[in-house]
Amino acid sequence: MQRHTLTPRPGWQRTVEEQGLVYPVTRYPDGSLRPYWDESAYYSFTLAEVETLEETVEELHALCLAAADHLVTAGRLADLGITDPRVADAVTESWRRRDELPTLYGRFDLRYDGSGPAKLLEYNADTPTALVEAASPQWFWMEERFPGADQWNSLHDRLVAAWRRQAPLLPPGAPLHFAHSSDDELGEDLMTVAYLKETAEQAGLETEWISMEEIGWDPLSGRFVDQRLRFIRGCFKLYPWEWLTTDRFAGHVLDTLDNGGGTGTTLWIEPAWKMLLSNKALLAVLWELAPGHPNLLPAHLDGPRELAATTGYAAKPLLGREGAGVTLHPAGAPPVPPAPGHCYQGLAPLPDFDGNRAVLGAWVVDGEPAGLGIRESAGPVTDEYARFVPHLIR
Repeated sequence: MQRHTLTPRPGWQRTVEEQGLVYPVTRYPDGSLRPYWDESAYYSFTLAEVETLEETVEELHALCLAAADHLVTAGRLADLGITDPRVADAVTESWRRRDELPTLYGRFDLRYDGSGPAKLLEYNADTPTALVEAASPQWFWMEERFPGADQWNSLHDRLVAAWRRQAPLLPPGAPLHFAHSSDDELGEDLMTVAYLKETAEQAGLETEWISMEEIGWDPLSGRFVDQRLRFIRGCFKLYPWEWLTTDRFAGHVLDTLDNGGGTGTTLWIEPAWKMLLSNKALLAVLWELAPGHPNLLPAHLDGPRELAATTGYAAKPLLGREGAGVTLHPAGAPPVPPAPGHCYQGLAPLPDFDGNRAVLGAWVVDGEPAGLGIRESAGPVTDEYARFVPHLIR
């Protein structure tokens, strides 16, 4: 794994915007605009490194599914903060009927520098973003700048194939709605959903567009409806389940939830069982079930334990995105009382490439490793000011 610098293409911003990345720059707190898509650098990997990463992702995904099964069978959903009995029942039933429910994708965030085993930082299994840039612009960048090179990137083809394979699980005779929240200043959620909608259409599915805020409730039929008052029978939503089950219409979501087997009237993608994997408590459960695994970091729910004196630790809220609320505590730092709703994970500083700290986003599509996207940050926590940097196989 190496980081290289090179001169960006003339007109790069317009190029990547035309390829679906409509948020190629980021506005910083001081008002300045800096590239989010950063092609002034790229990372290269050997084929052996990529093959090892693929094997790691495959194994981590299997470990996560085993942990999800343990959480359900052992009745430990409260460890995830799922204490509402109706939500717990919905998640449990969703897991038990998972073979009847479509599930599309997820993203593992990994700490890796090429010199040792990759370490799992978290699994974004419900509403992962950074997909468009990983699937499309970085592939076209490689073809233009390095003709004949290769890349760990089968995302587009695998997404189309996943929709095609899982089409029989969708409600028949109805379009699949695609929804995102209109509270999306950057447009990242909008374009992620638009891209996934495009892959579904390429798979032959009939689709419709809607924002979460436009979804209506028909009290006469007791069903969700779109802007044209048509029943919403299936919906892909880039909207976390923890919001969906606590919003104003949460009761209606649970009342009408299609969990397979002919239950309910509205099928949501990702399914409710993804709540088992999109929660940082999963990290502690993984360590409990597979202590010492080379691709895991020690993690606990009741406090940092030995981590405070050994490796140091990261305190992570169980739910959150883009590094929000994450605090880092080096070994030997003054003790901080454990806080409820947090996971305490062994500290594994991101590799530093000349002041650029890289995190690997390894994608899973339809349960299989599918590609890689890399984000860089100047600070130790990958946040909303991170940059996306393309890669290739050397």
